[in-house]
Amino acid sequence: MTFKNRVTEMLGVETPIVQAPMGWIARSQLAAAVSNAGGMGIIETSSGELDVIKEEIKKMRTLTDKPFGVNIAQAFVRDPAIADFVIEQGVTFVTTSAGSPTKYTAQLKAAGLTVFHVVPTLSAALKAVDAGVDGLIVEGSEGGGFKNPRDVATMVLLPLVRSKVDVPIIAAGGFVDGKTMAAAFAMGAEGIQMGTRMVSALESPVHQNWKDAIVNAEETGTVFLNRFHSPALRALRTERTTRLEASINDNIMPEFGEAKALYFGGDMEAAIPLSGQVAGRIESVEPVADIIARTRQEFFEIIDHLGQQYRA
Repeated sequence: MTFKNRVTEMLGVETPIVQAPMGWIARSQLAAAVSNAGGMGIIETSSGELDVIKEEIKKMRTLTDKPFGVNIAQAFVRDPAIADFVIEQGVTFVTTSAGSPTKYTAQLKAAGLTVFHVVPTLSAALKAVDAGVDGLIVEGSEGGGFKNPRDVATMVLLPLVRSKVDVPIIAAGGFVDGKTMAAAFAMGAEGIQMGTRMVSALESPVHQNWKDAIVNAEETGTVFLNRFHSPALRALRTERTTRLEASINDNIMPEFGEAKALYFGGDMEAAIPLSGQVAGRIESVEPVADIIARTRQEFFEIIDHLGQQYRA
């Protein structure tokens, strides 16, 4: 069985699985593995290291001949020329996040790029559609990373947004396998985004300590931080994040820590290890190709089984 919907057609991919644009992590080593496996690899810009990012995009073209995209994380990349930078890289797909969809959509689309905007609420989704985006990444609060302080679960947000808009939707927050992908499609999505599952993948550049922490996490092993400030964020429970969880009145962002010491040095207390609740369902470190192939197979098996079991 094959996928054929608006997301696969717009993105030019075999399997509508998009890898999340995680700062420092979503670079050529991981993104190329995703694209080569039939999904959509994404290169991040949220690290702000644009000279490095340019080299990572060059590497992508030596590692894959499949489509890949770039994310513009507006809150973290304040360079007004970021849209020009992305256009100059020759990519055809861009996701925009952490800011207004009105800022870059028209410019990116005028240059021929396909634009999906990340939204955490219905009002944000409607604003993005009005701004002319090609599609949405609808992100529930189960997902790891930076979040809307007023959190809403994917199970509520996704079907709500689907009922109000007609553009293609990629669902994010809580997706880790074929079961969850089938659930997303049942609620109106035409693709899914994986973040934490990709952080723990074999090709992920993060330290093994972080991957092991994800594999060993319980289903209750994440915390939702900074709820009364912005941005909020979801992360693995560590001594550091447990302490910060109680800091209700303080904005914890100045205490985020040394990201690279965590990401690549393996010091789990050096910074906040962003992670989604699906960490509680990840049991091993696996190659990206195996993750995507198994998710795809399981998806089709599930929808076929349900179709036969509940056929009128």
